[in-house]
Amino acid sequence: MKRFFIGALAFIGALSILFVVGVVGLLMLAASSKPGVPSNLVLELDLQQPLPEYTLDTSLAGAFGEEPTSLRDVVEGLEKAATDPRVKSLVVRIGQPGSAAQVQELRDAVKAFRASGKRAVAYADGFGEAGNGTGAYYLASAFDAVYIQPSGDVGLTGLVMETPFARDAFAKFGVKPEFGKRAEFKNAVNSFTDESYGPHQREATEAYGGSLFQQVVKGVAEGRKLSEDEVRALIDRAPFMGQAAVDAKLVDGLRYRDEIHDELKKQAGEGAEFLYVEKYLERAGRPHQTGTSIALIYGVGEVLRGKSQSNPLSGGQVMGGDTVAAAFRKAVEDPSVKAIIFRVDSPGGSYSASDTIRREVQRAREAGKPVIVTMGTYAASGGYFVAMAGDKIVAQPGTLTGSIGVYNGKFVTSELWAKLGVNFDTIAFGKNATFASSDQEFTPEQRAQLESELDTIYLDFTSRAAQARNMPLEKLQAVAKGRVWTGEDALERGLVDALGGYPKALELAREAAKLEKDAPVRIVVFPRPRPTGQVLSELLGNHEADNSDDEATGSHAAVSSQVLEQVRAVYRVGAKLGLTGQGVEGRMLYAPLPEVRW
Repeated sequence: MKRFFIGALAFIGALSILFVVGVVGLLMLAASSKPGVPSNLVLELDLQQPLPEYTLDTSLAGAFGEEPTSLRDVVEGLEKAATDPRVKSLVVRIGQPGSAAQVQELRDAVKAFRASGKRAVAYADGFGEAGNGTGAYYLASAFDAVYIQPSGDVGLTGLVMETPFARDAFAKFGVKPEFGKRAEFKNAVNSFTDESYGPHQREATEAYGGSLFQQVVKGVAEGRKLSEDEVRALIDRAPFMGQAAVDAKLVDGLRYRDEIHDELKKQAGEGAEFLYVEKYLERAGRPHQTGTSIALIYGVGEVLRGKSQSNPLSGGQVMGGDTVAAAFRKAVEDPSVKAIIFRVDSPGGSYSASDTIRREVQRAREAGKPVIVTMGTYAASGGYFVAMAGDKIVAQPGTLTGSIGVYNGKFVTSELWAKLGVNFDTIAFGKNATFASSDQEFTPEQRAQLESELDTIYLDFTSRAAQARNMPLEKLQAVAKGRVWTGEDALERGLVDALGGYPKALELAREAAKLEKDAPVRIVVFPRPRPTGQVLSELLGNHEADNSDDEATGSHAAVSSQVLEQVRAVYRVGAKLGLTGQGVEGRMLYAPLPEVRW
């Protein structure tokens, strides 16, 4: 019997090895049989869903299915295509293009493509369909021509910002929010403690939304060759059905997809083919693959301690302090890297994890490696904390920026549990052992300790920001106070250095590295993408790191570990709502993105 089990285990092991070898062999075969780029083509792009900023290298998504096309993929694909004589034009179907900053990054890429003399056409079955299609239409207005179906509409109705307030609901359920914040514009906790917009939150929200609205009006006016007053008047009359949208000069005609494709194919010439942008980039190769090395490091998602990982509940990502810090150290150690581009897209999070990353940004600069920060949808609170030490900061006009502030506290749920017939009794050793307990309110001494911590963190945040931005502390604190700004407004207040996206950051990185304006550069992502075989090995539990930096830049090793992390993620959500004994999650540099419907 013992020999039987030993033989069975050996057989299973052999099958596992054959499976791995087979997968690797199939991947190599697939790579060797990839088709080339057609000699005459029209690029095609589908924007029915927002593009992810970055996909973590923690799964076999690339081996067993298509990796999602990222924002950078599209930007670099259009940059490559602009100088490729095989590419004649671009056609994009627009649905839900994403945040204001993402739309502006795409608009910039489309306008650069058009500047090469090539035509770009946008179409949709409709922009909004009885809903708000302002964001989608704002993107479309950057194209040479815009079409909708005869049955479509243009819902260019403007922006609306909605914030839920649950104070009364918490009171009904017996949940008491106990929070402190710095300073008056730090609105992350207002949804728990207020019943409507207070004067400071209303002021900041109206200013943020007003800035975005003006950017949309200006962009549509420029794209459609209308005055800003005409655009504002059209917004107040929208939505427009079919021919009314044509008459208003918002679209160039009413056409179906097949009619648009037939026209573009005819214009491109005999034998023209359509090819998705991501497929084109895969076959033609990325730009910036030869020359001086410039590192690209991503900081995407809520900032937390530990490793970067995907959030199985939200579908988003976590910016792990250990992972990003290790990526900076690796880039600094690489003698070929002459500058670093740090892409930040984060609403903030843990104070200590944010400081871990900020420290490595500082150390990179001290080591002679300039750091250029480019901001995505938002770089707020902890997201700004990790960015502020860069040599230069680039933001899109619509990037949610700043929120220099902090909050901390807990939900007290003892009354809720009492209503459910559950009573907690506590035995504590240490005067402040119950500081984070969700069963007891803060004592006066604990409340004083909380306020003291908030003062210390806020002074640290503002002092470091003032030093990094070369401002007097008083001037920096005047634009801090936990307030969010658009990138455009942040530029006026000295919180960022330039407006733009990836191309602007690359321009500044060349300059910081003392390279010629058009010098060839090689963009290298840190941490370096791992071979599929290595990812597969880690998923099977075979992960041995040579040192702590290798450990930090890797993924969670085994499948069982990933499942455990998903369970922990559910627990953390419960803790944030005060439904566990964990209570306080930590001192948070966090700024929730205002819900903008457009």
